[in-house]
Amino acid sequence: MRRGPPQTPAEERRSAGEEEAGGRRNRQDLAACAGSVPVFIFPAELVFYADDRSSHKQVLTLYNPFSTVLRFRVLCTAPSRYTVVDAEGHVRPQSCIDIVVRHRDVSARHYGTADRFRIEVSEEGTRAILGRKDVPSALHPARRPEPSPVERRREAPANWHPSHIVSLQRGPSRPLSPGILALHVCVGAVCLCLLMLPLQGEPSLLVPESLHVSVIQKLVAAYVLGLLTMVFLQG
Repeated sequence: MRRGPPQTPAEERRSAGEEEAGGRRNRQDLAACAGSVPVFIFPAELVFYADDRSSHKQVLTLYNPFSTVLRFRVLCTAPSRYTVVDAEGHVRPQSCIDIVVRHRDVSARHYGTADRFRIEVSEEGTRAILGRKDVPSALHPARRPEPSPVERRREAPANWHPSHIVSLQRGPSRPLSPGILALHVCVGAVCLCLLMLPLQGEPSLLVPESLHVSVIQKLVAAYVLGLLTMVFLQG
């Protein structure tokens, strides 16, 4: 392993002071947003089907875009009906973790019952809740098959204008044009670069300080990247 030249005691103290200042600044940024920090969790809801055993196990993915370790906790309005593997834990910076949820009481009396999971996050070593997000959950008896075009026309309200029925017969939406697709790819690449850059105040030997970004900029980049992902999946 290659090592750099040895540091003098003054340089070591200065480096340690910069790291401590950067960590303190990150904690102050999170503390200022306490209670309002967005929680990045996917999917936005859990749907279980009684006739599909593969759906009795769902996975929630929690992402941490910050430069500090986050502690999470999963709460539920009906804990007797679900099993949550690792309901409490930690997410490393710039990482994600999968939370497995199993429905263990698949019976007809719970069909249509609306339950909720609440994911709370806090900074490691503190008790203050930085943010929380609710994920609804429901159990259905069976998956509803996709209606055919003929069934869609039969289910159309009688007061619909014929132009609405014609729009149903046009088939799937057109794919994105090459220009729009290239623009989406460029925006996504910029968002990924922003997420990979160090935060302001963090010491870095590879990235100049002028390119360091703030926590808000990383949040915006993560939000835009999520929107682009939805556009690509729907396309």
